[in-house]
Amino acid sequence: MPNSVVYSAQAPAPIGPYSQAVQAGNTVYVSGQIALDSETGQLVGGGDVAQETHQVMRNLQAVLQAAGLTLRDVVKCSIFVKDLGNFGVINDIYGSYFTADYAPARETVEVSRLPKDVQVEISCIAVK
Repeated sequence: MPNSVVYSAQAPAPIGPYSQAVQAGNTVYVSGQIALDSETGQLVGGGDVAQETHQVMRNLQAVLQAAGLTLRDVVKCSIFVKDLGNFGVINDIYGSYFTADYAPARETVEVSRLPKDVQVEISCIAVK
């Protein structure tokens, strides 16, 4: 079965040569999402990590929905943060989108810089 590109108008368009997500068989690989508003293309939150994290999660949900999936189908997330000092806020918000009975595997990594100088970027892998 060939790979297929997943696209959602409800999530920000890619800002480089990549797809929002790619489906390979029953697995969907969602590219890292940042806090961009899909309608305006502008960053959400003005540097507020809580607002950014909520927007990132909404963007992930939109891409997953375009693939016919939900957060319950996510098996792995990768979280990239500019400052691990914000981990508590990001973790609490991230955790509000999952419950213990279906929380995916994940890692959280501090990086020196993210696209458009955002505070957080999250990617995920989901299985149908």
